[in-house]
Amino acid sequence: MKNTVVEHRRKLDYSQEKLAETLGVSRQTIISIEKGKYNPSLPLAMIMAEVFQVQVEDIFELEASDYK
Repeated sequence: MKNTVVEHRRKLDYSQEKLAETLGVSRQTIISIEKGKYNPSLPLAMIMAEVFQVQVEDIFELEASDYK
């Protein structure tokens, strides 16, 4: 799954640590999400969308390989 977490985080001028604290997760979780190594749970994705003030679909996009 592709994501634009880095871009949205930078628009808010948040560090990875600040975003992690805001979301109640570890900085490592943010790093893993940004690198595409971890897909967040639906509740976490929805909270991220609320923090960024966008729709979940504006942050996360399925790739063709996700359908297999």
